[in-house]
Amino acid sequence: MEKRVFQMPSRVLFGLGAVENAGEELKGLQAKKALLVTDKIMVKVGMVDKVTGNLDNHGIEHTIYDRVSSEPTLDFIEEGVKLFKDNQCDSVIAVGGGSPIDAAKAIAVMAKNSGSIADYKGLGKLPLPGVPLICVPTTAGTGSEATQFTIITDPVKDEKMLIGSPHLMPDIAVVDPELTLTMPRGLTAATGIDSLTHAIEAYVSVKAQPMSDMYALSAVELIAGNLRQAWANSNNLEARAKTMLGALYGGIAFSNSSVALVHGMSRPIGANFHVAHGDSNAALLDVVMEFSLIGNPSRYARLAEVVGETVEGLNTLEKAEAGVAAVKRLVRDVKVPSLKELGVEKDKLKELLPKMADEAIASGSPGNNPRQATRDEIMDLYMAAYKGGK
Repeated sequence: MEKRVFQMPSRVLFGLGAVENAGEELKGLQAKKALLVTDKIMVKVGMVDKVTGNLDNHGIEHTIYDRVSSEPTLDFIEEGVKLFKDNQCDSVIAVGGGSPIDAAKAIAVMAKNSGSIADYKGLGKLPLPGVPLICVPTTAGTGSEATQFTIITDPVKDEKMLIGSPHLMPDIAVVDPELTLTMPRGLTAATGIDSLTHAIEAYVSVKAQPMSDMYALSAVELIAGNLRQAWANSNNLEARAKTMLGALYGGIAFSNSSVALVHGMSRPIGANFHVAHGDSNAALLDVVMEFSLIGNPSRYARLAEVVGETVEGLNTLEKAEAGVAAVKRLVRDVKVPSLKELGVEKDKLKELLPKMADEAIASGSPGNNPRQATRDEIMDLYMAAYKGGK
C-alpha cells in the first residue's frame, strides 16, 4: 500500500456546549491576547458575545475583526494582519462560517510569514507555521475548521486562490451544534450540500485513501440521513448535530484526499458572479455526479448503499445511477437553487464559459475527478447547472 500522510487538528471538541471551552482551549495554547475574526452578522446575533465572554472568564484579552464578508479577499487579510500586529496579539480565534474561518487561517499564517498571502497560492509554499489558531464554526457546511486549505479572493483579477499547506491546519476545532440553530433554511441547504460535496468528492477522488474513505462515507451517511430534517425544522437539534458532525468528517476527508471537478468549477462561479462557495457547489453537485459516475461506478455504487438506496439485484452501474438519483432528490427536496436562480446572468455566463473552463482546469481539482472532463464538457456542465440539471 502506498505511503500516505493523514492530518487533522490536534484537538477536536464536539458537542452541545463545546463553545464554552473555547477560552480554556486557547489558554492551553499559551495565548494571552487573541484576534477574534468574524463577520458583522455573528456580532449582531450574539455569537461573538458567547465566545468573548468565555475568553474574559479565562483572562484572555481580545481584539475583534468583524469586517469579513461572504468571500474573504486579500484586503481583509491585510487588514486583519495589521490589526493583529498593532494590538500585539499572539493568537487567532475564528467564529463564523467558512469565510471568517478561511480569513482567520490566512491571517494566522501571515502573522509569521512575509509578503502577501497571494505569494503562496498553490500547495505547500508557506515556509513558516502561523500563530496558535482555534476555529469555531457556526454553520454545518465548509469543514474548514479541519482542513489545511484556505480560499482567498483577489478582487482585481477576479480569482479565487486556493492556498494549501499543513501550516493552515487549525490547532483546535470547537464544534458546537447549538451554534447552528439560527441558520436560515437557504443557508442550511447550501452548507449541507456543500459538506456533502466535500464527502462525495473525497471518496471518488483519485487521491482517496483508506482513512479518508472512512471519514467520507461516515459524512455521506450523516448528511444524507439528516439534512432534510435539519432543513425542515431549524430546532431539530439531533438532526443539526448529525449534519454538523458530517460536515466535520467531510472536511477531514477532503483535506486528506482532495476535492475534484465540482470544486474546480465552483471557484470561477464565485469569482466572476460573486456567488457564495456553498451555493455554487450545491448547484453543481448532481450535474457533475451524473457526468462522473462512469469513471468509477463501484465507488458511486457504494455511495448508493451508504445513503440507504435499495440496490439488491442491480448491477454496479445501476447501483451507481441509483446513488446519483438519491443525491438529485436530496438537492431538490431542500430547494437548492440553480445558477440561474442564484442570479447568474445567462449572456455573461456564455461569454465567460471558455475563461471559466480554463480557470477550473488550472485549479488542479478536476484532475482528481474519476472522469476527466474536457474544456468543452466543462462548459456544457456549467450550462446544465445553470438550468438546474434539466
